[in-house]
Amino acid sequence: MRRIRTIGVVCAVVLVAAALTTGCHRAAGAGAAGLPAPAASTGYGEVFLGAGDCGTRGREVREVPCGSERAAARVLARYADPAAGGPVCPRATDFVLHVSERRPAADEDGDGAVPQGYACMRNLEPPHPGDPGGGGGPHTLVGDCLSATRAGRVRETACEGPGEPRPRYRVTAAVERRAHCPASTALYVALAGDGRVGCARRL
Repeated sequence: MRRIRTIGVVCAVVLVAAALTTGCHRAAGAGAAGLPAPAASTGYGEVFLGAGDCGTRGREVREVPCGSERAAARVLARYADPAAGGPVCPRATDFVLHVSERRPAADEDGDGAVPQGYACMRNLEPPHPGDPGGGGGPHTLVGDCLSATRAGRVRETACEGPGEPRPRYRVTAAVERRAHCPASTALYVALAGDGRVGCARRL
């Protein structure tokens, strides 16, 4: 059995007025926004949660065939590196799973080890929190909404729905420099990955 945990909710790094407020943020992947082409499956059981494979949801995530009624999410990308400082997940990622290394009695290739790393997952069916405005995922994107927290920090939240916290800002553009943001910009969100700045207006 593989031990897996979901990497936590994202925080945005925000530049308020002229000051940078430190927060947390997973870098946005390169490429155009939207759904990536489906990854080719590594084959059920060949590599645990390899690109294109599917898994269940819950406390103990298991790999299952994508046609199974238990399949809940597909792997968009799989990396053997530690999540901190490793390659960024695709922009369409809904959540990230961290795979802990163990040495089970039986495993995919018979060497008694499961590679440590993480899998970038997208739900097979809505909701998709990683989409713009969805309120989650490992990236802050244009179209995402933010709620205010203490000490000038903000946190991503869903743009619509009855949940809490309520959105107070929405990212409307990504530019090279803060000076290129629209006049309506109330705060600046540091978007990692391509070095661009997110321009957020007050709702």
